Amino acid sequence: QMSKSTGNFLTLTQAVDKFSADGMRLALADAGDTVEDANFVEAMADAGILRLYTWVEWVKEMIANRDNLRSGPANTFNDRVFASEMSAGIKKTDQNYEK
Repeated sequence: QMSKSTGNFLTLTQAVDKFSADGMRLALADAGDTVEDANFVEAMADAGILRLYTWVEWVKEMIANRDNLRSGPANTFNDRVFASEMSAGIKKTDQNYEK
């Protein structure tokens, strides 16, 4: 956690240099999710950077193996379950934003 009162403090430039802009975005998005005071937690920024790196590596792997991926109609049981869950999630999101 960072606290100016305890001397544990980074400027924005220092934080971006240390964690990257994307790492900062993830940590800051997580910092204020409750009604309590928002705290920037360095462990969250570090974890965010690792998740981003893992995701980028997965994307590179999928692009490299694009020709080996399944093609054709999406009509298996798993395809139908996935489509149903996505539709349910979209409806739930739409209902939450209509309020």
